[in-house]
Amino acid sequence: MAYIKGENKPAAGGDACPFCEIPAMSDEDGLVVARGAHVFGVLNLYPYNSGHLMVVPYRHVADYGELDAAEYTELAVLTRRALTALRKASGAQGFNVGMNLGLVAGAGIAAHLHQHVVPRWGGDTNFMPVVGHTKVLPQLLRDTRQIIADAWPED
Repeated sequence: MAYIKGENKPAAGGDACPFCEIPAMSDEDGLVVARGAHVFGVLNLYPYNSGHLMVVPYRHVADYGELDAAEYTELAVLTRRALTALRKASGAQGFNVGMNLGLVAGAGIAAHLHQHVVPRWGGDTNFMPVVGHTKVLPQLLRDTRQIIADAWPED
């Protein structure tokens, strides 16, 4: 409901960017699972599935074409590590991986690029999203963050 109501969602054109604020927080408070030199992995505060995380550049850029070589290379490396960690931590059977670039493409925070990594399992949908317009998650985000951080590979 928090997502549907827009709670804590930055205003379009506003100065506040959660992806710029998160790196200054502790890993636990920011739900950060891994930090690289140019990008970081963070749990989605409004996940589609348990373990839904995002790989985000520290630099505030809106479009993939604005990333420099070090940023897009590390974005790919941390995405691959996210897949490995989620398989180990949750036994994910598949993944949705991608970005929504721009408001018209569905980006919730269009001003700061972020790549979604959503673990999937056979039968991971039920009546709740259809009837209740919500998703039930079996685990607290802080617990999920710790499990994935512990499973995160070094290379």
